[in-house]
Amino acid sequence: MTHAHPDPAAPTVADLQEGFASGRLSAEQAAAACLDRIAAENPRLNAIIIGNPEAMAEARAIDARRAAGEALGPLAGVPVVVKDTMDMAGFPSTGGWSLLCARTGGVDLLPGTDAPVVARLRAAGAVILGKTNVPVLSASGTHANNSWAGPTLNAVAPDLVPGGSSAGTATAVAAGMAVLGLAEETGGSIQNPAAAQGLVGIKPSFGLVPNAGVMPLASQRDVVGPIARCVRDAALTLDVLAGFTTEDPKTVAGVGNIPDGGYAAQLSPTALAGRRIGLYGPGWRDQPLSAETADLYAAAQAVLRARGAVLVDDPFAGSGFAALRRPVSDEYQFDARGLESVAHDLQRYLERLGPRAALRSFADFARATAAKDAFAPGGTLHYLHLLPEFAAALADPLLPPPLREFTAVRAAYRRIFDAVMRAQRLDALVFPQARSALPALHAGRQIAETTVSEINIAGLPGVTFPAGRHASGAPFGLILVGGMWSEAALLAMAFDYETATGGGAAG
Repeated sequence: MTHAHPDPAAPTVADLQEGFASGRLSAEQAAAACLDRIAAENPRLNAIIIGNPEAMAEARAIDARRAAGEALGPLAGVPVVVKDTMDMAGFPSTGGWSLLCARTGGVDLLPGTDAPVVARLRAAGAVILGKTNVPVLSASGTHANNSWAGPTLNAVAPDLVPGGSSAGTATAVAAGMAVLGLAEETGGSIQNPAAAQGLVGIKPSFGLVPNAGVMPLASQRDVVGPIARCVRDAALTLDVLAGFTTEDPKTVAGVGNIPDGGYAAQLSPTALAGRRIGLYGPGWRDQPLSAETADLYAAAQAVLRARGAVLVDDPFAGSGFAALRRPVSDEYQFDARGLESVAHDLQRYLERLGPRAALRSFADFARATAAKDAFAPGGTLHYLHLLPEFAAALADPLLPPPLREFTAVRAAYRRIFDAVMRAQRLDALVFPQARSALPALHAGRQIAETTVSEINIAGLPGVTFPAGRHASGAPFGLILVGGMWSEAALLAMAFDYETATGGGAAG
């Protein structure tokens, strides 16, 4: 099958802002264009599963405020989508599961308030077109094949996996059904779909962006971030999302760690000059790249050197870093530590839904989903029983689990990472986001990522961006990884690479 780039005709935020400012484009027209695209493409791609019937009215309201000379937010009139698991007042959060969806015989979870990230999008003036497809309980980083809504296809390679769990968000953005999308990652769910569909994704530092009001998998790993068609759009969205809220106390950690003027203002076409950047090798993870991926990686390294970067081979060699990773099993290469708290995290999420919600506690959740118990043998999350603290945590969801092993390995990852970065004087790492080309949609194979377990347990940021295509036409992506709160530097370097290559979905 012939594969394509993300829709080259779709506008960027800058395109829309220029059109709005000049008067040649309205928010209503921008929303209508995306809705037309949804009508044409979504029946095939299955990215958006719940539409917002008020989207056009909201766009017209933005136009009226602009005409009245009101000060508007930085995303005013920009069409966006949000992941199904993110609470929007009055819209069901289904987690991709038939048992949590009234239209398939389950129970709708209807939140009384927006999640903070959704509220921040609205405050910025974004027009939310709808909610996007995910696999059951966001438990796959590769696809959404088991969703009640059916599989989502990869917009640029329909015969290959779309990436997950934020599959619908990536597909909607890649297909031009929206300009921006919100995604969430516990184990690859931003970086995998972004890379799989030739897009830019930001997996932020843990604690930078609130994830209250987002259906959890692991409260100490889950992060919300943007998927966009170019680096500037992703940075503009992070400017809107990042920052403290009393609804999510962990965001106090980001106070003082957000750059003055925001992330988009730090972008530079010379950001790579003089930067020391570490390369993938067995010191990070002892899993080799495929021959084709190694060739694409070598070509990307040539671009980085031409922009003035100094590349350092396998800087983690001998550090003990690779030995920290512990896959759940030989069959399932995901390091799931931290997910022991899922029952307690769901309890707190359900409490937040409000007094009118159909389910208010984990006990309610367990009763409503008993027919397909996610934690029983054969269930979506049964593998969590392989984690030593899980049984006790599941037995008493009201008690916060201690997560002793998780916190110990997070500390070990951070210590080694910081020590290597200091010793090697590194500004960042740059790896292929995946070790080999994407598997076929229904092949039953996982995306062979390079950083998921490590940066999600450690809490480190990563920026994924397109860097070529495999011989099949499937996207090839890079991921830049840095120390805590280094998003501004990572985005600037990704922007420099994008400038050099004409990359990004807009290029």
